[in-house]
Formats: sequence, C-alpha cells, structure tokens
Amino acid sequence: MNNADKVYLEMCQTILDKGIFKEDRTGVGTYSLFGYQLRFNLAEGFPLLTTKRVPFKLIASELLWFLKGDTNLRYLLAHNNHIWDEWGFQKWVTSKDYKGPDMTDFGIRITQDEAFNKIYEEQMKFYQEQVLTNDTFAKTYGDLGNVYGKQWRHWEGSNGKVYDQIKWVINEIKHNPNSRRLLVNAWDVASVYEGLMQLPPCHFCFQFYVVDGKLSCLFNMRSNDVFLGLPFNIASYALLTHLIAHECGLEVGDLVYTGADVHLYANHLEQIKEQLSRTPRKLPTLKLNPAIQSVFDFNLEDMEIIGYDPHPVIKAPVAV
Repeated sequence: MNNADKVYLEMCQTILDKGIFKEDRTGVGTYSLFGYQLRFNLAEGFPLLTTKRVPFKLIASELLWFLKGDTNLRYLLAHNNHIWDEWGFQKWVTSKDYKGPDMTDFGIRITQDEAFNKIYEEQMKFYQEQVLTNDTFAKTYGDLGNVYGKQWRHWEGSNGKVYDQIKWVINEIKHNPNSRRLLVNAWDVASVYEGLMQLPPCHFCFQFYVVDGKLSCLFNMRSNDVFLGLPFNIASYALLTHLIAHECGLEVGDLVYTGADVHLYANHLEQIKEQLSRTPRKLPTLKLNPAIQSVFDFNLEDMEIIGYDPHPVIKAPVAV
C-alpha cells in the first residue's frame, strides 16, 4: 500500500470512528475532529490518491490561478475548471441583480429535489456563460474578492504597500535557505472581518524548510472537507513544492499537512466508505518541463502525471 493513500484512509476511518457530529454553516452537518497531521515523502511518488480518481488538471489550473494572483473565475472557466463555481454563483443569486428562481440553500436542495436540480443547472449554465463573455458581469460576480491569489501575490499592508509573498519566499529560499521565516500567509484579518472574501481561506498558511538540498513544505488548514477537499489540497501543495524546488535547484522532501477542524460531511459518509473498501495502487510521478525556469512561467502543458492508474471517481455534493 502506498503511504499517501494509507495515511489518508486512516484519517478518514478515525473520523468515522471518533468524529463528533456538529451542526455547521452549510446546514449539512459534519462529523468532526480537532487536530490531525499527515506526512508525505514526495520522493516516494506524487501524492495523487489512487483509491479514487483525483483530477490533476483541475488541481494544476487552480494552483496556476493562485500563482497568477487572479481572483476571477473567468480563468478557471476558460480551463474547464468548475471547483469554485458555487461560491461565485452564490454571490450572484444572493444579490439585488438576481431576478431568477429562488436559489436559497441550493447546495442542499440539488441533492434532494430533481426538479429543482434542473432549474439550478440552467441558472448555473447562464452564470458561467456570463462570466466568460460579459466583462461587466464577470467583474462584479465572477470575482471572489480577496481570496488566495490576492493574498499570495498582492498582499496589501496597512501602509497601502503591496507585497508579493510568493516572489519573496522564493528569493529567501535561494539566498537564505536556513531562515525560519519561509512563510506565506493568506489569512488577511481585514478581508476576513470585513467580508471581502467570498470564502475565507481554508488553507491559510504554509511554510518551507530546506535541509540536505531538499525542500519540504508544511501547510495549515483551519477547516477541511476531508472527502472532497483534502485530496485536492494534498496534491496542490505537493505540486507547489515541486515547482518551487525546481526553480530553486532543490530536490523535494516532505509535505506535511496540519488540519484543525477536520471533518466528513454527513452526506459524504457512503462515499468515504466506498473509498475505504478499495485497495490502493502505486503512486504516479510528476514530470516538469525542464526548459521552464520560473514558477510563474509554467502552463498546464508543462506538467505531466506519469503512471496514474486510480480507481474510478466517487462523486459527492459540495457544501456551500
């Protein structure tokens, strides 16, 4: 059994066995634990889970979106990436400009009412088309506010000065690798408190560590949808570590995940039980285009996953 699937599945089983049921913001409810850590040796393979198919291109295009400093859904939609659609859609259907059918609690209702689900899909399709083609609409309802891309690349201080945290940390890794300050923070207090983000950052901080010519990364999550979200988060930070190690002339070391409120949504239990019944397979490897030197110059075609042979995808609703 590969270690990535092993430690992930052990975590899921622990939540099933010991998780406490809690009501939550979404109205779905979760089985939750507080405090959990996982470690992945990136030299053993790229940690793209094999007990269900995890779509690497969606993970890669989202990470590139972050690294561009972008916060508008247009880039993601242009790359057929829909993992953030529900949050932009929510912004639109709760606005004074929305005149369509009632979309209250759409995240729950689409799983319970087939007729409503059809109406929702029609409204979502219209929303996506408007973001892609209507500049005014996209600027207002396609932008998610001060989310990850803004914080990573355009952190604004109280003095009005803008800081590029990704460029800074790469420069520090190159020139001051023993620093204990190789850290990027997405938890902007003002943006969170003033509601300037459509979704406050779940993975709110990450830190790098260099030893023996290897780059390791630890990322922290305040809240984690373990079934749908965590497989994406693991692969995304693994990819980020590979990209920065590549630019800095380092090998990859460990990826460490630290989760605070780690939870399985109440409507994901059957899905996780299905995943737990599967036998893990060999991890794939990541190949990066050696001609690309800068993290900021990579495109999707410059990254390739080799030898990925997962079990089929397991679908589950997103709690918004």
